[in-house]
Amino acid sequence: MLTTPSRRRSELLTRWDLGLTLMMNKSLALRGVQPFFALISWLGNGKFWYALLVLLPLFSTATGPRATAHMLFVGLLNLTIYKVVKSRTRRPRPCNAYDEILRGAVPLDEFSFPSGHTMHAVGFSMVAIAWFPQLTVLLASFTLLIALSRVILGLHYPTDVVLGAALGFAVAKLSFLFIG
Repeated sequence: MLTTPSRRRSELLTRWDLGLTLMMNKSLALRGVQPFFALISWLGNGKFWYALLVLLPLFSTATGPRATAHMLFVGLLNLTIYKVVKSRTRRPRPCNAYDEILRGAVPLDEFSFPSGHTMHAVGFSMVAIAWFPQLTVLLASFTLLIALSRVILGLHYPTDVVLGAALGFAVAKLSFLFIG
């Protein structure tokens, strides 16, 4: 069977995706890695974002409530897109598809594409930073750690995370057309 250039590219991307997942997942053998990234992932399940949604109006009564409303709008859009895409792609999680990939945390659902944690982290961070630029270092760092945690914990492939980030970015960017 002849392979087309697009099929070869797809196979290369799949091999790269799996190889990078395996490499990052091996770091779970290092002391402290699993508990640290499991905590980051757990906070990224919503706990950190819920706290931020409550704190922003307390931080600034002038802009905090509008920032919270904006984040809720982005969160609802992201959740809707996430559920539609995930239900259609149904990509198995790496830890479920390959015995050599360890599961470092309990997944919220069965499928990996896209990374909802990353999608929400990017979307929420972009909105919060637009309203409160002083949060840039904290939120950018936390978002990066969430993205890394998803692959390290064996719950996502890098492409799940990258495309989740791209979707979160696009939704947040578009939201500024509707909410200022």
